[in-house]
Amino acid sequence: MITSRTWAGKRYAVLGLARSGAATVRALVSSGAEVTAWDDDEARRSAILPGTGRGTAGAADGGGGSPRAFPPAARPLHLPAAGPPPRPGEDLTIAPLDDLTGFDALVVSPGVPLNTHPLAAHARAAGVPIIGDIELFAQARAELPPHRVVGITGTNGKSTTTALVHHILQTAGIPALMGGNIGLPILAQAPLPAGGVYVLELSSYQLDLTQSLDCDVAVLLNVTPDHLDRYDSFDAYAASKARLFAMQSPANEAIVGIGDVPSSHIARSLADRGEYLTKVAPGVCLDQRKWPALQGPHNAQNALAAIAVAKVLGVAERDIDRGLESFAGLPHRMEGVGVVGGVTYVNDSKATNPESTAPALAAFDDIHWIVGGQAKADNLDACAPFFDHVRFAYTIGEAGLDFYRLLKGRLVTGYYETLANAVAAAHANAEPGETVLLSPACASFDQFRDYEDRGRTFRELVRALP
Repeated sequence: MITSRTWAGKRYAVLGLARSGAATVRALVSSGAEVTAWDDDEARRSAILPGTGRGTAGAADGGGGSPRAFPPAARPLHLPAAGPPPRPGEDLTIAPLDDLTGFDALVVSPGVPLNTHPLAAHARAAGVPIIGDIELFAQARAELPPHRVVGITGTNGKSTTTALVHHILQTAGIPALMGGNIGLPILAQAPLPAGGVYVLELSSYQLDLTQSLDCDVAVLLNVTPDHLDRYDSFDAYAASKARLFAMQSPANEAIVGIGDVPSSHIARSLADRGEYLTKVAPGVCLDQRKWPALQGPHNAQNALAAIAVAKVLGVAERDIDRGLESFAGLPHRMEGVGVVGGVTYVNDSKATNPESTAPALAAFDDIHWIVGGQAKADNLDACAPFFDHVRFAYTIGEAGLDFYRLLKGRLVTGYYETLANAVAAAHANAEPGETVLLSPACASFDQFRDYEDRGRTFRELVRALP
């Protein structure tokens, strides 16, 4: 666990007790901070108390799911079976965050919508900083053994690039941890030894909650429309991505993909960095045949960015090559899940917008394309240049009928409503040598818990094929 003396004696309010929120509470309490935390999920509230320190239950369900606060004198020191006695200097209260007066910061999970959540507005009115766990990590860096930090953002490809950089470093024998928007919460991980590298995937939501993260290497892969329910405009979303460089010392390395207009503008704004700026251009020819998990033009860009990072960090060429060749890829991202009757099945469930689906269509020929879900856009224009790769389109989900009407006349297509129906139809239609590709270009929440649930369901359906 990462801790810091700078948090000792301060008061923090923590909203959200999922993985990153729970890790934040434990790190703060272990550092001697006073923490009041809340989550609407009662199970998460209960789970945070055991073994954390002096847990005071400050709320209970007052019927109908509404929280009520115990008056201070009535607050029990522990919930039933709340774990060991408190350790000296630790203080944790579970209570609704009704009054932020006197708090040094409000720490929120990235999923909390800062543009609409009433507590965020209350914090601003009270002059209480709103931060996230990445900002706490930035504050703790001065007490960690000498290290470097790589921060990677972008609308698409950041998970793969983060995992690839981490893998290359491990291949080269360099101590490395992967965190942020991927893997374990960064505060929950043990500090690296001297010479280590923290590789952080950073969403726009996390960047919005971070003020002082000075990355030794900062990477922007691309900026395309996404998450516009959280921002006033697309320009505001792009500006959120650009904050990664605004926090960075000018003499630290910036790596920017220039395949889209907003990213190109950001790169131009960094032009005075000279040799400390690397631009990753689209369409660079790479021999990807030795990299089985890095196929398609989008993965060419991801690989180029990872190579640039590795070179800045001093990784030898032979270790970079070995890392690229041995990288296994990530689940739900161009993941081969089986070959049935000579037909290859590929799970690209993480492609939740048209811009992230387009490279998958570019990567294969003779595709049976399963597309649809909860749409983030009312068109598939980004995918259109690769429609000639598609033999048949199977539309599903909430957007299924709209996409069927959109694609009819341009592709051979049909509306199949559910993923199970689409897989069965594709299995019946596809011929040996062809590819059944789940690359939905949509969010999953209409029929699934998340994109991972959708991808796992696809895997299970494929494995059940005769």
